[in-house]
Amino acid sequence: MKVHRFEDANQFYARVKDYLLSQEALYNLLLGMCHALIHNPERFDQELYLATVEVDGNILAVAMRTPPRNLVLSQIHDLKAVEALTQDLHISTKSLPGVIAPINEAQAFALAWHSLTNQSYELELALRTFQLQKVNHLSQAISQAKGYLRQATETDRELLVNWYTAFSLEALGSVELDAERWVERVLQQGSVYLWQDEFPVSIACRGSLTPNGVRVGMVYTPPEYRRQGYASACVAALSQTLLNQGHRFCFLFTDLANPTANHIYQEIGYQSVGDWHQYSFV
Repeated sequence: MKVHRFEDANQFYARVKDYLLSQEALYNLLLGMCHALIHNPERFDQELYLATVEVDGNILAVAMRTPPRNLVLSQIHDLKAVEALTQDLHISTKSLPGVIAPINEAQAFALAWHSLTNQSYELELALRTFQLQKVNHLSQAISQAKGYLRQATETDRELLVNWYTAFSLEALGSVELDAERWVERVLQQGSVYLWQDEFPVSIACRGSLTPNGVRVGMVYTPPEYRRQGYASACVAALSQTLLNQGHRFCFLFTDLANPTANHIYQEIGYQSVGDWHQYSFV
């Protein structure tokens, strides 16, 4: 069993592509990170951690980290690989903000990292991955809400800064990225969509790409506009827009602590793929 590190994102992707594509929906986060590293390398100004654990040329685990974000792991069929990764990662970094991985792998890594570094840990989020191939146009989510989907423009800049900050604090507990920089990037990419009633009432974003799909992210409705179907309609309309653009699949992550959102997404047509846990280290 050996850990292989990669400095070049293209070489790393060439090695792990087939492994990750065997479960494209489950690994949409890792595939999206690979796409961003290859096509937008200027976004990453800190040393990356790109690694596989292999035995006899067979991949047992894939690990990625783009600081300052969390470590992300694939499924690991031999949990001895967790120990190997932990030891190797500790050579280059003495502390981590957290880890996100399928449930068993996340817990195993958190325990191993704690044993090595004495960093305490806690479960921060229980997540579920969903995949959509066809929007259910008969769902109430689409028919109930008034308004329409539109792309955000420069005139929405201040609103986007405020909503990104509010979403981050509510969903993640902190603002990981500078809001102004995030808004600048997504406006350039044209990846932000708003549900417009008489004024903007909800937001959803086109996220990272995979070879056959795209992730929907940052779904947020301010508290004063909730329970009117705006977020559901926004996600449904954006998902249909992305499918119309040629993507075979749409993916998203949900917080299992929000059963309403999980139910609504399934009503739209999203189907559960697998569960992940996110642990934070102190």
